[in-house]
Amino acid sequence: MSVVSEFRSFISKGNVIDLAVGIIIGGAFTGIVTSLVNDIVMPLVGALTGGGFDFSNYFLPLSSAVTAPSLAEARKQGAVFAYGSFITVFINFVILAFIIFLMVKAVNKMRAADNKKAEPEKEAPPPADILLLTEIRDLLKTR
Repeated sequence: MSVVSEFRSFISKGNVIDLAVGIIIGGAFTGIVTSLVNDIVMPLVGALTGGGFDFSNYFLPLSSAVTAPSLAEARKQGAVFAYGSFITVFINFVILAFIIFLMVKAVNKMRAADNKKAEPEKEAPPPADILLLTEIRDLLKTR
């Protein structure tokens, strides 16, 4: 098998296509969650904690040369410990993980419902008296 045909076989498998679709949708979904955190959640947190609370500009300078008031300017001046950015990214992750958990839970519930529909109903075993009569009949046939 040539490399080209082997590669074509690899690409045409369903798992590779599913993975590619998942990555593309995941990238778009990450943008939505980032916007949700930055534009909705964080302003609400700021309003609840006294207004004007913006995690993105919280940092600790790691050298005395850093005197800038904002994180972007401080990074230009030297090394900073940007814990506010980490908090924002962590909140993004928690929200994204929770939403993915809910999606997987819903898909699992749908799969379970589909599997339940697909399984044919098993016949109940015959009652004990019918089994006994069948056994007696079979014994009489062998004589």
